[in-house]
Order: sequence, then structure tokens, then C-alpha cells
Amino acid sequence: MTKQFSSLVEKIKPSFTLQMTSRAAELRAQGEDVINFGVGEPDFNTPSHIIEAGKKAMDEGFTKYTPGSGMLDLKEAIQTKVENLSGIKYETDNIIVSNGGKQSLSVLCQAIFDKGDKVVIFSPYWVSFPEFVRIAGAEPIFVDTIAQKQFEPDFEDLNNKIDKSIKGIIINSPSNPTGGVWSDEAIKKTLKIAKDNDWLVISDETYEELVYDNDFKAIDSLNEINAEVVTIRSMSKTYAMTGWRIGYTIAKSSIVKAMSKIQGQTTSCPNAIGQKASIAALLGDQNPVKHMKEKFRNRRQVMFDALNTIPNVKCDMPGGAFYMFPDFSYYLKMKNEDGKILQDTFDLSDYILGDAKVVTVAGDGFGDGKYLRFSFATNTENIVNGIERIKKSLEKLK
Repeated sequence: MTKQFSSLVEKIKPSFTLQMTSRAAELRAQGEDVINFGVGEPDFNTPSHIIEAGKKAMDEGFTKYTPGSGMLDLKEAIQTKVENLSGIKYETDNIIVSNGGKQSLSVLCQAIFDKGDKVVIFSPYWVSFPEFVRIAGAEPIFVDTIAQKQFEPDFEDLNNKIDKSIKGIIINSPSNPTGGVWSDEAIKKTLKIAKDNDWLVISDETYEELVYDNDFKAIDSLNEINAEVVTIRSMSKTYAMTGWRIGYTIAKSSIVKAMSKIQGQTTSCPNAIGQKASIAALLGDQNPVKHMKEKFRNRRQVMFDALNTIPNVKCDMPGGAFYMFPDFSYYLKMKNEDGKILQDTFDLSDYILGDAKVVTVAGDGFGDGKYLRFSFATNTENIVNGIERIKKSLEKLK
């Protein structure tokens, strides 16, 4: 056998965020005191009433297959959630439940895009966006954003890259990795361009509840011109349910049917216990979400203040999620104590981990080589101590 793996394996990049997590775990196993700013999940446990709903589901024998596109009572809970959020009531045939928002987006791309299609992705981007597009056989087209405006689109760059092969555009607000929250005007302008060019708009709203300075507005509540929009949401970040693996898609029924066809052949159904727990999350007590949000809001300020004490680092205040994306470009091309030149943010992040024992995530992996991603999903003591360690490490560079 001369060929072992498909060409798809060659196209797909490995997850560098998981690689950094593995490296940090190795250092901890060696007894090192590692502070992790690379984590992409809440550091809170799942709220107790959600856990109890999961336990009850197991005790009552709800451990079998469910309908492939999700349980009806969960879809009805999603209906209620969406109506409360945006004032729009969707039918249950406009909803498909998947094993996490990641699967939702992957299956959507496979259902919509073909070889030869192009999809607009704004840089910096979540690492999986371009990979999902490539898995579908399509080509990602990267468009610049403006850091000083919450990483909103550079509309001049977007207009310059319009061509007939583009079939879709992905929006992510609040954003991973930047924490940026787009203004209503930026979203409406993007919707207008998409409608004028007959593009499908995919709105990843995974961090919907984690907006700190204004109320979150779902894209469907801003879609006054009826552009074609698909919304992806997840239980992971809002309800600290990353391991429960439940996400959902809201779209016109024909798209839901197409996704169901693919999903039915790749996974029998979403996690049954997770679905039951998600009903409790969506319809139950929301105070734990408010508590978590306030904790994040306080940590955001602590990290913002601390990062801006590092000489020659520029950091704007993000509007949402639990990330900061400061500009560390001043320290690129410098040499460490061994004389190695830090060529890019992968090198810089690796140096910080090795010298300061602090995990950060390289901006190069998100499509922008000036930045490092910091997560404030950790306690304030770690935030202060970790950034102080980084300052001391950077002082050693020449």
C-alpha cells in the first residue's frame, strides 16, 4: 500500500491550540507551575440544576438513541430561547441539534459548499473556520478587519475581494480569538453586501451571552433586508457545558433537511443525556449565567489593566467572550538568551511558555501574526501573576 492517507488529511492543519494545551500538561507533569491563558472554555462547573437534569435522565433510562436531528422538546426549548432573545419564533423544522457547535458548522459547510466555491472568512478567525470550508472542498477567502473597531470588517478589503465564486460568508461576533463585538451598523452593512451578491451568511453566535458593554443582538433581529442567514449556537460557553457537546443550527427547512441527511450518516444522534440537560439549561434558572458573566467582566478589567502595563504591548478592550488579543509585534525578531530569533508568534508563544511557564496562543494560527490570544477564564490571581511573569521574560529579549 503506497498511499496511506487521503489528500484531505494533507489539506487540514492540526489544532495548534490543542498542541499548546498538551505541552502545558507535559510541563505540569514534570512539576512545573504553569499558568494557562490558552484555555477556550469557562473555568466554572456546569450549573447544578443542569447536572441534576443529566443525572435524572440517566436514572430514568434516557440513554438510548434520539431522533437524528434532536429531540422535539429540546427544539421547543430552543424556540423559546430564540423568541426571548430576538423576538422571532421559528418552527421546529428550522432547527437541527448536533454534537456541539463545531459539528453544526462542519455539517453545514458540507451541506452547502462544493469544490470551486469560495467562502469569506474575516481575519483573525477561529482556527476551525477555514478547515471546515476546506473539508467541504471549498476555498476560504480571508478579509482584513480593523483592530481598533472591535475587529469589524475592513469593507474596502471585502469589496475588493468580491467575485462570482463566493457562495458564503462567516460572521463571528462575539469573536474567538479577539473578543470583538461588532456594531449593529457593521453587521447590517455585511448583510447588505451578502444579499447583493447572493451569499449565504453564517453567523456563529457561540458567545452570545458573554457581551459586557451592551445587550447582545442576534443577527436575525438585525436582518431587516431578509438576507439568507444561518445561525449557529452552542450550549458550551454560556452554560459551561463544553464537555456535554450540544449545539444547534437555525436555518430554513431545506438547509436543515440537507444537514440532517449528512449528520444522520456521520453520527446517529446528538448526545441524549446532553439534550435533556440542555432543556434545563435553556428553560431553567439563568442566575448562574449572570454570575459567571459578572466574574468574567471583572476579570476582563484586571487582564486589560495588566496587559497594558507591559512595555510596547497594545491591547484594546474587547466587548465580549473571554479573550483578549493584544499586539505583541514589538517583540518579534528579537533574540532570546540562547540567541534564537523569535521569527513569529509561534516562536514568541513557545518562548513565553518555556521561560515564564505561561500558556498563550499564537496569533499566526488565527491568521494574524502580530497578536497573542489570552483567555481570562481563570482567577484574578493567575491573571496578575501570569502577566507579571511574562513581563519579566520579555525583559530578557534583545
